[in-house]
Amino acid sequence: MTLAPTQRRSDPSPAIESTIVTPHRRRPRPKTLLALSVFVVAALALPLVFLIIEATNAGTSSVWHLIWRTLSATLIWNTVRLTVVVTLLCAVIGTLTAYCVERTDLPFRHVWAVLVVIPFAIPDFVVSFGWSSLSTWVSGYRGAVLVMTLAVYPLVYLPVAASLRGADPGQEEIARSLGASRLSTFVRVTLGQARRAILGGCLLVALVILAEYGAFEILGYPTFTTVIFGEFSVGFDTASACALSLVLVLLSLVVMIGESSVRGAGHVSRGGPGVQRVLTRRSLGGTKWPVVLCFVVLVGAALGVPVGSSIYWMFEGGAHAIGGVSLTSAALYTAGFSAAAALVATLMALPVALLVVRHPTKLHRFLTRTTFLVLAMPGLVVALALSYFSEQHANGFGYETAPLLIFAYALMFFPLALVGVRASVAQAPVALEEVAGSLGVKRRHVLLRVTLPLVAPGLGAAFCLVFLSAVTELTATLILIPSGVQTLATQFWSYQQNLSYGQAAPFALLIIAIAALPAYLVGRFFDRLPVRQGPSPVRRVLK
Repeated sequence: MTLAPTQRRSDPSPAIESTIVTPHRRRPRPKTLLALSVFVVAALALPLVFLIIEATNAGTSSVWHLIWRTLSATLIWNTVRLTVVVTLLCAVIGTLTAYCVERTDLPFRHVWAVLVVIPFAIPDFVVSFGWSSLSTWVSGYRGAVLVMTLAVYPLVYLPVAASLRGADPGQEEIARSLGASRLSTFVRVTLGQARRAILGGCLLVALVILAEYGAFEILGYPTFTTVIFGEFSVGFDTASACALSLVLVLLSLVVMIGESSVRGAGHVSRGGPGVQRVLTRRSLGGTKWPVVLCFVVLVGAALGVPVGSSIYWMFEGGAHAIGGVSLTSAALYTAGFSAAAALVATLMALPVALLVVRHPTKLHRFLTRTTFLVLAMPGLVVALALSYFSEQHANGFGYETAPLLIFAYALMFFPLALVGVRASVAQAPVALEEVAGSLGVKRRHVLLRVTLPLVAPGLGAAFCLVFLSAVTELTATLILIPSGVQTLATQFWSYQQNLSYGQAAPFALLIIAIAALPAYLVGRFFDRLPVRQGPSPVRRVLK
């Protein structure tokens, strides 16, 4: 008997390695996991295949002419400058709020830890509705910057908060003992430890912005997604829409490559084994209440204005704006479709997460990163891709049915499910699985009896992430929703487009109410993630 190398890079618990002795044996090749993962990646590639097919049918010269026209240059400028500015703002806001909550004596920090996450549950188009319906100042570029920053900064806050909670405070103490100032320690050590989490959150922010439609349509800010939707649904110009969609995909590739090159290959770890050190929170001193005021302003702008505006318009519209059969049925359809999609996406994410964490290779990491491309594709492209393959290869089977809409949701939000599942798999000790295998337990029994119980919190977080995203989805729903069926998002959009704010407001409030609980649970999952010493697995979620 020899001490086996039971701890992989994904196992954050070195203590387990020193206490469990197992036979040294080579792990078998994950043929089943690889096959399932390839199947998932192939399904996620359907929208890209659709774009390539349509572009080929239109002809190379025609596509190049559409891409290089003046409109494309304008859209690139609008999209890129908005993405860069909002991503930087989200990085600053998400990182500073996470630092204040996790590392300082901020008053009521447990309350703020919940309130700063809840805006993630509010759809971008509801945030834009809340602001733009109260003031015409919130429109165009400045409105888009304001709305998108308030809507998506939690994507940076969540991983950074978990990263700071799991980082080694001893490194900061050493820097201070060597004469480094607080500012220098914060920039060089604290931010250095959280660098990969910050960049991972920024990647998600950028991809979400590239694919956003509803908020920009309400604010009157033209981007690739708004023009693509117009070309598809109004002008019926498939060639132009596909050409613009390909440019959007290329932009997302540039973002992913840039994030990967800046992030680097290193990782942060604790200085040594032993019991996790107790963190001494830094005193805010005289800045305590100004910082609290900043939190009040942030939560008020991100959460208070959309909710308050919706309540105002609901009562302004009178009794006819409240309740009704359409509100109840739309809520039931929304919850049913979203729950089913969340279940499908979570099951799809499990084999991919197990493959890349338990068997890390360049090929497996490449397969994982390709799945994030779907985040940058407008929901309209995903919907049309599924419609195309249904009509061309399945004789129209499933078109405008609930299963196709659910599958579209699962494809669109699969990367979010992968974030939750992979973080939990990375935290689960692989040694326990190897011990079970060494005792002769079959792999499927190890999966059911050992692995799944260990990663259950991540599965729940993944379910919640996809659920709250599907609740707020608009563009794909407008295309694929079954005849005679409405969701909260489509009903809200219909009333809002007709400027019936009083009738749109109850649907906006119900969307927020349904999505608030999953958002809270997601926040609690990331809040409890680093329960073991060692590098936080959130830093490796987007690797």
